[in-house]
Amino acid sequence: MANFTWLKKELPSNTDIRQVYGIVFSDTGNILLRIEDNKYKLTGGKPELFDSNLKETLKREYLEELNIEIKDIHYLGYLLVEEDSKEKYVQVRMIAQIKNIGEIRPDKANGKTYKRFMANIKNVKNYLNYPDLAGNQLIDDAIIMAKEKYNINFSDDEYFI
Repeated sequence: MANFTWLKKELPSNTDIRQVYGIVFSDTGNILLRIEDNKYKLTGGKPELFDSNLKETLKREYLEELNIEIKDIHYLGYLLVEEDSKEKYVQVRMIAQIKNIGEIRPDKANGKTYKRFMANIKNVKNYLNYPDLAGNQLIDDAIIMAKEKYNINFSDDEYFI
């Protein structure tokens, strides 16, 4: 079983980054969630060799999985993952805003079509249902950073897009 630790600090050098995921906000302060197999999730994926940086990884994943363009991307921190008798690795988390919403289409990598849901900040942790403290801490930190970086009024509305 993996142990997750949330660290809101710069990445150490020579880090084994296995995942880049985003907490993406609408202009009304809702958080975009992907619905896969009736579960609410953040969107992201593995850095590829052709990605020039972590921001490019996040942009690519949102286009591939949800057909949504993102902008104003900021590094938030990382989850340190420690698995039984394996080396440690990290999962990077970033925040961003929605730039453009395209039509729903299948993910080219796996053929799945995901639903897209805009959750309000009061309920997002209930939807994600993280079993550990680290996942909930990163959501709290993402909301704090979004309030600092983006000029948005947070809405109580929730809706599918």
